Amino acid sequence: MSPTRSCIGLVAGLLAGAVGAERALVDYRVERDAVPAPLAGRTGDAVRGEAIVRDRRNGNCLACHALPLDEPSQGEIGPALTGIGARLAAGQIRLRLVDQRLLNPDTLMPPYHRIDGLVDVAPEYAGQPALDAQEIEDVVAYLSSLTTP
Repeated sequence: MSPTRSCIGLVAGLLAGAVGAERALVDYRVERDAVPAPLAGRTGDAVRGEAIVRDRRNGNCLACHALPLDEPSQGEIGPALTGIGARLAAGQIRLRLVDQRLLNPDTLMPPYHRIDGLVDVAPEYAGQPALDAQEIEDVVAYLSSLTTP
């Protein structure tokens, strides 16, 4: 199976595997390469964000990214996220989580807060983003805290 095809399957699995109550999209504003304002005015919690990053069903970040965690089987498809908080501002991280395709239309990174144009989404998750506004902000808080290279 080609890397592109397997990543498409991973995206479908991520979106189909979203856990929890119905999730709702919230509006956001993009400025250059960032979503500068927290989604829905939420404040993120880094501890909850780390749990989402570690969760192999909900966030599943470790399927593609390596992080400074003592977790086995970390991914190598996406960039390593060690020190990401020193390289990118919170708004830049937020945009990449919301929809990396706004920066790179050819990315393999799934959109975590977009629903249009997605394929192979399980019916029970159709019309819902993979992460809600609070979860996005929690992951932003965690990733922003990773400032050591």
